[in-house]
Amino acid sequence: EPTVRTELMEQIPPIAIFLQESRPKFPTAFFEYLMPIVVRYLTDVNNQVRKAGQEALLILLEQDLVAQSDIENKVCPILLDLSAPDSDDEYKVEAVNIICKMASMLSRTTVEHMLLPRFCELCSDGKLFQVRKICAANFGDICNAVGQEATERLLIPKFFELCSDSVWGMRKACAECFMAVSYTTSPEVRRSKLSPLFISLISDTCRWVRQAAFQSLGPFISTFANPSSAGLYIREDGTLSIRPPAQDVNSNSCPPNNNITVSSSANAA
Repeated sequence: EPTVRTELMEQIPPIAIFLQESRPKFPTAFFEYLMPIVVRYLTDVNNQVRKAGQEALLILLEQDLVAQSDIENKVCPILLDLSAPDSDDEYKVEAVNIICKMASMLSRTTVEHMLLPRFCELCSDGKLFQVRKICAANFGDICNAVGQEATERLLIPKFFELCSDSVWGMRKACAECFMAVSYTTSPEVRRSKLSPLFISLISDTCRWVRQAAFQSLGPFISTFANPSSAGLYIREDGTLSIRPPAQDVNSNSCPPNNNITVSSSANAA
C-alpha cells in the first residue's frame, strides 16, 4: 500500500539519526538496509511515496548522514536518469527540483562534475517550461554551489538564455535571483555582461518582470561595493547583510553587533 511506504519514508530520518548515535552497535545498518530503500523510493510509481522519499533524502543530506560514496554512486545516478531528456515529464520535474535543493548540501566537486552538466542541459529544455522555471528560480543557489569559475564558464551563458526566454515567468525568476548570480561573478563580468543584461530586464515588455527587476536593483547594485569597506556580504540563508564599519562599532552612535539585514529579492518573492 502506498500509504505504508509513505509512512515508512517519514520514519527513515529519525531511525538514521538513532543508528548514527549508536554506530558502534550498528556500524553498517543504515548503509546496508535503509539507504537502498530511500534510493528505490525515488522512482516509486506513487507520487506521494516519491515525495516522501525526496523529503527524507534532503533531511539525511542536511544531517550529513549520507556517505559521499553513496551520494556519488547511488543518489546522483538515479537523479541523472530521472532528469534525462527521454524521462517521464513528472519524474523529470521532480528530479530537477531535488537536484537544485541538494546542490547546497553537497561538495563543490560533486556538484560541478556530476550535476552541473545536467543542470545546464535542463536550462535549455524546450519541452517543459516547468523545468526551465525551476532552473531559473534556483540559479543563484547553483552558482553559489559551484563558485566563480564554473559560474562564468558554464552558467552565465545559460543565464542569458533564461533571461530572454519567451515565457515571462522565466525572466521574472531570473530578475529575482539576479543579485545572487552577480555576487558569484568577478567585477569585470558584473560590469561588462550582467549590467547590460539587467538593463534588458528593467526594460522588459512584461510589467511583472520589470517590477521584479526594480525590486532587485538595490541588491544588484550592492554587489558592486567593496565588501571590506562597505561591509556587505551574503549570509548562508541568501540574505544580504550589512556589517557596521569598524570605526562605528566603537563609537556611541552605533551599538556593537548591531547588524542591518536586507533580504534579497529572491527571498522576498
